[in-house]
Amino acid sequence: MTESAAPIILPRTGIGIDVHAFAAADEPRELWLGGLLWEGQRGLSGHSDGDPVAHAAADALFSAAGVGDLGTHFGTDRPEFAGASGVTLLAAAAKIVRDAGFEIGNIAVQFVGNRPKFGPRRAESQQILSEAAGAPVSVSATTSDALGFTGRGEGIAAIATALVYLAH
Repeated sequence: MTESAAPIILPRTGIGIDVHAFAAADEPRELWLGGLLWEGQRGLSGHSDGDPVAHAAADALFSAAGVGDLGTHFGTDRPEFAGASGVTLLAAAAKIVRDAGFEIGNIAVQFVGNRPKFGPRRAESQQILSEAAGAPVSVSATTSDALGFTGRGEGIAAIATALVYLAH
């Protein structure tokens, strides 16, 4: 009788992208980015809190698990998510992915924008997002060298990747 080999864990990766324009000056909003409130900064427009970092992370999880996207689960046709926290949406996305039979390996997010300066609050953001996802979340930031809508200061974009694997 031969001993069977341990099962091979095949990871699945997903990509998420989220973009939000800055809110109009006559309709001010708070800025939520990376799960954090940025006092004194102009906020982003959106159905929920407009946090592109948290939203891209959630979308990357959905993509990796093959269970739809942000609009499928939290779209504008769902009024109960109006104004919802991106951290709340990320936690709900992680639960949906786990309920579909997956575990989360990690999530990496990069946001593109001229402001706010992210470095001083990176660790705080990563901790909040990691707690929401129940898995490691890393966040990096860059500018677009004055190119495109992010370079002109019209909004912020975020791109995320997630790794999930089938739970045993």
